[in-house]
Amino acid sequence: MKLNEIRDNEGARKSRKRVARGIGSGSGKTAGRGQKGQKARSGVAVRSFEGGQMPIYRRLPKRGFKNPFAKNFAIVNLDSIQKAIDAGKLSANEINVESLLKANVISKTLDGVRLLARGAVTASINITVNAASKAAVAAVEKAGGKVTIA
Repeated sequence: MKLNEIRDNEGARKSRKRVARGIGSGSGKTAGRGQKGQKARSGVAVRSFEGGQMPIYRRLPKRGFKNPFAKNFAIVNLDSIQKAIDAGKLSANEINVESLLKANVISKTLDGVRLLARGAVTASINITVNAASKAAVAAVEKAGGKVTIA
């Protein structure tokens, strides 16, 4: 076998149907669109039309609302900070958004960083974040650290 002898298997590639190319082609004249009417014309897409029945997007109830002004915080828990400190990726004396990014504790900042209280922190840390839960602040202060809200 040579490179110039390589071919697709028979029937592996189907040639496209050339419509409206004469009566002998089998799909001439109306090009497989039937007779006249809206669906025979170009530029028509009758999506979500269910033959006059109430469409599903109108039958089902709409619930809830999305607040366009809601802040989407990157979440950091105490156990992930402690794990990064134990691994030597973070220094406990000054932790901020940039150092968390550099240590891969968070992947992106979004609208800021929020500190949550899952797990425990044993090191005395000074951390600057955009938001923090009351339980997280209490846990950090119990360990002898300080939380600053930027």
